[in-house]
Amino acid sequence: MPMDLNLLPIFIAVAEEANFAAAARRLGVTRSAVSQGIRRLEDSCGIALFTRTTRSARLTEAGERLRDALSRPMAEVQSALEDAGGNANPHGLLRIAVNSIAEDFLSGPLIASFAAAHPNITIDVTVTDDTIDIVAAGFDAGVRLGDVIEQDMVAIPLSGEQREVVVATPEYFDTHGLPRHPRELIQHRCIGWRPSPETAPYRWEFAHEGVAFDVSVEPQITTNDLRLMIRTALAGGGITFALEETFRPYLDRGDLISVLDDYLPPFPGLFLYFPNRRNMAPKLRALVDHVQRFRRELLKTKTNVMPSA
Repeated sequence: MPMDLNLLPIFIAVAEEANFAAAARRLGVTRSAVSQGIRRLEDSCGIALFTRTTRSARLTEAGERLRDALSRPMAEVQSALEDAGGNANPHGLLRIAVNSIAEDFLSGPLIASFAAAHPNITIDVTVTDDTIDIVAAGFDAGVRLGDVIEQDMVAIPLSGEQREVVVATPEYFDTHGLPRHPRELIQHRCIGWRPSPETAPYRWEFAHEGVAFDVSVEPQITTNDLRLMIRTALAGGGITFALEETFRPYLDRGDLISVLDDYLPPFPGLFLYFPNRRNMAPKLRALVDHVQRFRRELLKTKTNVMPSA
């Protein structure tokens, strides 16, 4: 497709303003004209130059290469446009923000197998429980529970349904008794979780006959580290609460036991999510394809190990 060099001032304005509306005001045109101009330029290059949401726009690696190239003599501009798409083989830095409860993603095999399959991609994983705008923060994608993903994102299932569980050691329950209803948890020593010191401890959520409710357990011990939460529970420090997958090895061995299961129905699980874009960078497409294959294999394995009826 022929390159329209008249679109370059639009590209530069969006790159500098990091916002389509601000770029439109700067150029004295409509936001729609800016959006259409960038789309035409991206179609000419064959790759996205920006990741954008309703809140912000950020240069992709291809966009950064083009911006840098535009600082050179105009004789090099045509070459820069043709090169902005880069090699069809996936390469470059892939930054991912992952929630700490994403056990399927963080357990190791998914990342290891992806790295082995794509040696030219450098992977940078930030484990964070903060609610962040991945575009504004410079991430290519994120992993979190589906019910907290922004509606303008594309979400790809990573896990199957998830369920939270209430657990403690058998010895703790032998000493303190089994709670029969979630409200009784306020009488127990609990180990809670919160993402940061500025936020209140997470309220433990339950449901009964289709009606959801939560319990403020006022934990004696609170942390933002799942490993500390698990270790404290294993040491008999009290009752704690998280995704079942987090505790699965300890439940299978009998180190921890779960209670109140009838009040904890399953819910949609974890998703890989990223901004909606027409021309996806090869490195992100490679990750999406790998996650989908990995999930199919994981679900197949889990189905095969289920006991027969």
